Amino acid sequence: MDLWTALSLTYLWIKAAHVIFVIFWIAGLFLLPRYYIYHQESPPGSEEERRWIDREAKLRRIILTPAMILVWVAGLVLASSGSWWQAGWLHAKLLLVLGLSAYHGYMVGYGKKLARGVRPVSGKALRLMNEVPGIATAIIVVLVIVKPL
Repeated sequence: MDLWTALSLTYLWIKAAHVIFVIFWIAGLFLLPRYYIYHQESPPGSEEERRWIDREAKLRRIILTPAMILVWVAGLVLASSGSWWQAGWLHAKLLLVLGLSAYHGYMVGYGKKLARGVRPVSGKALRLMNEVPGIATAIIVVLVIVKPL
């Protein structure tokens, strides 16, 4: 196997890993606000609330945060290997991924508030926030596949 073939295969594996971890991350970002809605609807101090706190922490620790980190690592490797740093679509995608990362951080912080018994956002607002990852993902897919910019 020549060097070019080896590099091409490595690129494809990194690309596959990127897509896999994007799926994990976005699935977690869809699920976490839903968990928070159920958590907020549970009686404060109840056993049910303690179970939600545990579920939320596991989702964040085992799936969400590791997936986000791996998305960033693989994505930056792909962008570098493809020499796309000047591409407008990549700039727009990076802006949206930064926004999703900020959303991720907000949701992690919100979960920690819920665990302390603070419930500053309504269930309706959480239901609306639940739409953020889907909208961002749809736009990112168009940017990556169609490359309109």
